Amino acid sequence: MAVEDVDGTLAAMGPRLRAAREHRSATLAGVSCATGISTSTLSRIETGRRKPTLEVLLQLSKEYGVSLDELAGTAPAPAAEPRATAPLSFGDDKAVLPLTRYVGGLHAHKHVLPAVEGRPARPRQVSHEGYEWLCVLYGRLWLALGDQDLVLTAGDVAEFDTRTPHGVVNAGSGGPVEYLIMFGPQGERLRLRTPPAVGRGDRQPNRAQAGREAQP
Repeated sequence: MAVEDVDGTLAAMGPRLRAAREHRSATLAGVSCATGISTSTLSRIETGRRKPTLEVLLQLSKEYGVSLDELAGTAPAPAAEPRATAPLSFGDDKAVLPLTRYVGGLHAHKHVLPAVEGRPARPRQVSHEGYEWLCVLYGRLWLALGDQDLVLTAGDVAEFDTRTPHGVVNAGSGGPVEYLIMFGPQGERLRLRTPPAVGRGDRQPNRAQAGREAQP
């Protein structure tokens, strides 16, 4: 393999590593704690400002449960198999159902937060490269976005640059919360293609970027 090919392969691993981490809903701090690799090193690798060493790749491959071939983009296409329906479970009882199976680019997940009792604490916030689109399907979701506190209900949509500190919790509706997330690890954004509405007072289509003020 030519030097240029090696450099290109290593450069392409950054987005794949970020996508693999986000696929597991892991934070840079959590991965750093599990692997001993500093958060600054992880961040620089994911953004392409640093090339990963073989030792680092082996650690992250094991941590994320992906092969080196998958990270390098050389893995053969998997044989067709029934789509898994069981969601992934996490320590906070959150369930995540991946809706896309590939690594890199825009990908989607369905999240389910269990019911809570009493007033929840303000969500713990994280920040990272990327862009996120979130839509609530059921329940009340508390989104802490920077210094804003928003409560989103069924049908509400929020989109934001994930470099802004953000976090979510069940707003305490007495039931679970279900919501969809589409995330672009390198800042990819959804492109609105719907033509302007006509008639009925010439109302224009509305895309929500902020929910109502939170009163959890």
